Amino acid sequence: MAAASDADWHAEYLEPVLAVKTVSGVDEAVDHIRRYGTGHTEAIIAEDAEAAEHFLDRVDSAIVLWNASTQFADGGEFGFGAEIGIATGKLHARGPVGPEQLTTFKYQVRGTGQIRP
Repeated sequence: MAAASDADWHAEYLEPVLAVKTVSGVDEAVDHIRRYGTGHTEAIIAEDAEAAEHFLDRVDSAIVLWNASTQFADGGEFGFGAEIGIATGKLHARGPVGPEQLTTFKYQVRGTGQIRP
C-alpha cells in the first residue's frame, strides 16, 4: 500500500484500487470533489444528517448519495431502461443515459391570433 498522490486523484482505475483522502470536514470534501470529481456520482457516508444534507446540496454531480452504494448509479436503477451511455455534462442528459434521455421535444403551436394576457 502506498500513499495517494496528486496523480491518483486524476486516475480512473479499471481494477479494484482505492485512492482515499482524509478531510477535516464536509467543506474540504466538497472542495476536493469540485477539483477532482467526475460530475457523475459522488457519495457520503455519515451519521450527521446536517453534514450529509450540506454535502448533498453543495456537490454538483448528477447523482449524489448519502449512505447508499454508488452501484445505484445505473440507468436501470433509476427506471431509465437499458443504459446507452453516461453523461457528465449538465445539459441535456446528465447521469445514466437511456433512450428517454436522448429524446428531445418539438412543440407545434397553431393559433388564431391569441396573445398572452
